[in-house]
Amino acid sequence: MSFNGQTVIPAAHNHRDVEKILSLDAEYMVMLETQVGQLKSLVNLAASGGKKVILHADLIHGLKNDEYAVDFLCQDVRPAGIISTRGNVILKAKQHKVLAIQRLFMLDSSAFTKSTALVQKTKPDYIELLPGILPTMVEQMTEQFNIPVIAGGLITTQAQVDEILAAKATAITTSQKSLWK
Repeated sequence: MSFNGQTVIPAAHNHRDVEKILSLDAEYMVMLETQVGQLKSLVNLAASGGKKVILHADLIHGLKNDEYAVDFLCQDVRPAGIISTRGNVILKAKQHKVLAIQRLFMLDSSAFTKSTALVQKTKPDYIELLPGILPTMVEQMTEQFNIPVIAGGLITTQAQVDEILAAKATAITTSQKSLWK
């Protein structure tokens, strides 16, 4: 499973970011913080430019992050995928047959242990690992689960992107516009 060779997935915070992404040669994008009332129009705008939108369900203002929210998103908004830290959201996204991306925060060994159990339960299509500037964790997670890993968070330079991709990440997500190319 891949993003058709796309290794940098731009992440939009607002309407202006979506417009900038429309001019890029990127097929996929992530929609971060947005309001539920603006969501469908932003996804439609991106789709009109040939972009496949992955929604970060945890960051949609005005929408509770639960299974019913995923039903609404998949039936009404129709994203290409859902990102969430919540296992129940990932399981529901898989039922809807959209990309299910389990977001994990690697803060310490306890977080690693809890994340391992969560991934074994949800079996997501992808793991998004934060912070993304931990190439050794990217490699370890990729090998341990045999699930593609996306790295995100605190990635600010091309050298970091190269190092993370060399550590076997499938892609990186970033809101750092200088890396969107």
